[in-house]
Formats: sequence, C-alpha cells, structure tokens
Amino acid sequence: QVQLVESGGGLVQPGGSLRLSCAASGSIFGIRAMGWYRQAPGKERDFVAAITSGDVTNYADSVKGRFTISKDHATNTGYLQMNSLNTEDTAVYYCNADLSTVWTGNRNCWGQGTQVTVSS
Repeated sequence: QVQLVESGGGLVQPGGSLRLSCAASGSIFGIRAMGWYRQAPGKERDFVAAITSGDVTNYADSVKGRFTISKDHATNTGYLQMNSLNTEDTAVYYCNADLSTVWTGNRNCWGQGTQVTVSS
C-alpha cells in the first residue's frame, strides 16, 4: 500500500521552530514532487510550499523567508522546516506528493495531517 505518513507537529511558542516530516512508503521508486498545505479551523486548505522533481521550490507569501521545503531522495521523505512561527501558523498541516510507484505509475497521495499549534 502506497502512503504518506506525517510527523513532527506539536505545540510551540511564538518565535519557535518545528520540522515536519512526510515519509512515503510502499512499492515506490521515489517522490517526484511534494507540496505542503495547511487548514486552520473554519478555513479552507491553503497552499504553503512546494518542491518540484527538479528541486525548484515555491512558497506562499505568508511563509517566505521563514519556511523551507526539501526532500531526501535516499529516504523518500519530505520536510518542512518552519522557523519564526507565529499564532497565524496554527493549523493542521498536510503533505501531498506525486509518487512514482512500481505497479500503478505516477500517483498523487495525501498525508493524514499533523497539528501545529503556536501559542504562549
């Protein structure tokens, strides 16, 4: 079964940092591209950051200069390093990835989500 498993969320004080991980598992060759999205209570899911198969990155204006997206081809894991967090960053964070699978070609998957709470 091909899936994405997220980890790294939690409670952090304003100004603090967290690193989210998104590990792809199953019969895959690797991660082609990955994106991170977030959804705050009562709001729509919004784009946060993305990285292409060629490692070109793109960020929402609200996180530019504070967040960094990356992916490790050796471990099939993507990351979102989040620095200088503020209360407006509080949300459930979801990873989304285009995976190159062994049996079903390219497949798009979502992680289960991880809660990030920024509060003093």
